[in-house]
Amino acid sequence: MKKVYGSAAEALDGLLQDGMLIASGGFGLCGIPELLIDALVESGVKQLTIASNNCGVDGFGLGKLLDTKQVSKMMSSYVGENDEFMRQYLSGELEIEFNPQGTLAERMRAGGAGIPGFYTRTGVGTVIAEGKEHKDFDGQTYIMEKGIFADLSIVKAWKADETGNAIFRKTARNFNVPAAMCGKVCVMEVEEIVPTGSLDPDHIHLPGIYVHRLIKGDHEKRIEQRTVRKREEA
Repeated sequence: MKKVYGSAAEALDGLLQDGMLIASGGFGLCGIPELLIDALVESGVKQLTIASNNCGVDGFGLGKLLDTKQVSKMMSSYVGENDEFMRQYLSGELEIEFNPQGTLAERMRAGGAGIPGFYTRTGVGTVIAEGKEHKDFDGQTYIMEKGIFADLSIVKAWKADETGNAIFRKTARNFNVPAAMCGKVCVMEVEEIVPTGSLDPDHIHLPGIYVHRLIKGDHEKRIEQRTVRKREEA
């Protein structure tokens, strides 16, 4: 089965439709599938629901899909660092389903494992719990969270072989592994593709069974925030 495609547009061909649910890896600007996001923008697909920790920054990453009004709902943990994200939410243009970060990651992982729902104490007594099933275990109240079963997953890895076995570099692993697992189809972009069998099996973070299509590309290495010490006066 061919998994390596020549471009992001080719890899997404035949997979997109209006109103679909997309799970996206990344955290801030770290490990985001920027090439696949650009291809989504170019495709014009709209009314998207996107499950991702956040929505990039203004004009970059998932933020580009906000600029073109292609997103109708975000399932996220964080809305900071993106003025357009906050503006659309506060003006009622964009629906947001808030999730604690651990809950969002577990919802994705659960979807990939075929688990429809699970109980957690996180969010009990807050707006997160409103409208959700409550159940007591050993004197503690838990809420039911549903697994995320996405139509499409888009993720970014550092290195992969031709069958999709992937390695992520340091913190860029973040949400990418659970996001990849929960999609009916997973498309992954990487910085390097190596021959099958050349990667140490003990080093694999994401087995190729979860990856259906794969592209290689050049990526922009941005720094989200840089904090430096002020120069001391002589």
